[in-house]
Order: sequence, then C-alpha cells, then structure tokens
Amino acid sequence: MVQDYTVVDLETTGLSPRTDKIIEIGAVKVRNGKVVDTFDMFINPGRALPPRITELTGILDEDVENEPYIEEIFPKFVEFAGEDILLGHNITFDYSFLKKAALNQKINFERETMDTLKIARRFLVNLESKSLGFLCQHYNIPINAHRAIGDALATHELYQKLIEAYGDNEDATLTPGKLNCRMKKETPITPRQKSYIQGLARQYQLEIKEEHILAPIEGITAEAIDIEHMSKNEASRMIDYILTRFRK
Repeated sequence: MVQDYTVVDLETTGLSPRTDKIIEIGAVKVRNGKVVDTFDMFINPGRALPPRITELTGILDEDVENEPYIEEIFPKFVEFAGEDILLGHNITFDYSFLKKAALNQKINFERETMDTLKIARRFLVNLESKSLGFLCQHYNIPINAHRAIGDALATHELYQKLIEAYGDNEDATLTPGKLNCRMKKETPITPRQKSYIQGLARQYQLEIKEEHILAPIEGITAEAIDIEHMSKNEASRMIDYILTRFRK
C-alpha cells in the first residue's frame, strides 16, 4: 500500500483546461500515512470569477485579484510536491490543469497518480454516489467542501479509509500509474491582437481599466479580462465574441 504521496486539489474557473484557469491549489504532503506539510495558495486567473464558481466555492474576486499568476505559483507547487505520487479525487481533472500549466512554462511534469474516485467505483459499487462529499459523509470524514486545501485533506482521509478496508486486494486502482494527458501549449496574445481588442473596446465603448477590458465572454456578462495574460486563442475568441455581439 502506498503511504507516501502528495494529495492535490484545484479550484478553477470552469471544467476545461483549454479555456479555464486555476484559482486555488491545495496540496497535502503525506509520509507513512500522516500529513507532514500543506500547500494552499490563491492564483490570479486574469479574469473575473463566474458567479457559479463564487457560489460553489465562496471564493470572491477580491480574494484572487491581487494574488500572483500561475507562472509564479506553479513552480512553487512543483517544488512542494517533488517527485511524489499525486493522489486526488478524480485526479484526471486536476492533473490536466497542472499539465497545461507545466507545458506553458516549459516545465517537465510527469508524475504517477492514484485516484480515490476510481478506488471507490471499484469497491463501493452499491453506494448511490461516489462524489467526495458523499463519501466523506459515508465515512464520517469532516470536509470543507469545494475549497482546495479542505478537499485535499478530506481526500487523504478518504484514501486511508479505503486502503484500510480494501488495501489487501491486488487491484490496479490501488497501484500508482501514469495518466495519458495530452495538452497543447498556449501561445501568448500577440501585440496585433492586443491593439485590435483595445480598438474594439474604444469603438464599442467597452470599459478598459489598467489593461483590463470589461466585456461579455463565454456567455458571462461584464467579465473583466486581463489582456496581458490572455492566450492567442483566448484573444481570438474575445475578438470574435465582441464582433458578433456588438457589430451591426
């Protein structure tokens, strides 16, 4: 049974690593089954938080707007986690965002992983739900749900319960493995795109403050977008959205 690992959990602006951003990383370093260190940091996503994310997590724009960007935080997380096996509940989700950050920063990031969701699906087939919250309720594990460090700590406790009950089984879900996670590197916004967006903002009277543009995007109205930290694809989507939404 694996007893040395790092648990990781992310809060993000949405479900897609292609279009969404990390807003919080929580991690728990475990040695011999015991928590020895924690990592918990907010991240500036370069945009306003969707209302549904604030409602779900309780994280506000003011919690993240003055925090460092992922370019500063991700290397600190990599240093914290070292070469540890990464444990998570639906680890594929978190790992895909981490891989995207690593790729964008040209950081080698290949780790073996384990997934409490897969373990629960394998052994707790009769439970009506395999969500982290439901499983914590099932095992009487306290949880500060939908906050990165709270979910990470709860995932650690859940894993300990699962291996206590099922750790003697020879099953692939209890063995660390590598995920096949293919991501594409983001290209930063070009000067031409930046100038064009600024021109569109002036043309359609969209507010610009300190390199932020206040405009609808991805179906969310009045979202502040940090132009400087947009990718080339995000800039293209912003341009298309503004032209579609405002050009007559």
